[in-house]
Amino acid sequence: MAYKEHYPSARLEEAVDAIGTLPGIGRRSALRLALHLLKQPSENVHHFTEAVNNLRDNVRYCRECRMIADEEVCSICSDRSRDHRTICVVSSVRDVMSIEATGQYRGVYHVLGGIISPLSGIGPSDLTIGRLIERVSALEDPQSAEVIMALSGDVEGETTAFYMYRQLAGTGIKITALARGLGFGDDLEYADSLTLGRSIAARVPFKG
Repeated sequence: MAYKEHYPSARLEEAVDAIGTLPGIGRRSALRLALHLLKQPSENVHHFTEAVNNLRDNVRYCRECRMIADEEVCSICSDRSRDHRTICVVSSVRDVMSIEATGQYRGVYHVLGGIISPLSGIGPSDLTIGRLIERVSALEDPQSAEVIMALSGDVEGETTAFYMYRQLAGTGIKITALARGLGFGDDLEYADSLTLGRSIAARVPFKG
C-alpha cells in the first residue's frame, strides 16, 4: 500500500499540488520547496509569484520568428545589424538561447515550436512551418538567402528537416544543415558552446 503524506494544512497541500505540476518535480520535492517558501520573507515570495504571473500574462511570441519577446517583435528580429537573409530554423526557444551563447551566429531565427512526431500526435500543421514558407516567399531574391536546418539529429528531427526541405525546394533558397560535430540524436541545448559554434560555422548543404 502506497504511503500517503498527511498535510497539516489544506493550503500547504494545495501549494504542493501546484508545485508538483512542474516538470521533474515529485511530491517530496514539491513539499520541500513549499516549506522553503514558507520560511522566506513575504516580500520575497510576493516578488516570486508576481514574476511568474508577469511571465505568463505579459511575455509574447515574436510575430516574425516566434521567439519569446517583451514586444511584438523580438530583440533579434528588430536588430538591423543582424543578417535577415539568413534564417536558422530551430525547434524551441531553448535552441535559440544555446546558439546565441556561442557568439558565432549573426543571422535571425525561426522557432518551429517542436518537431514532427506522429507518436506524439504532432504533425506539420501543429508547427510554424507555414509561417516559415511565408517569410521565405516574402524575401527579395530568395536564391541569395539561406535557411539553416538546426534541428536535433534524431529520426524525428531529420524527418522534420526533410519535410521543410521539400516545402522550400521550389523557392530556390539555399538550404544548409549543421556540420556533424553534433552526434546523432543530440539536442542543441545540451551541446557545448564550442561544438555548437563550430557546427554552425562549418554548416554544409542540406541533402534531401
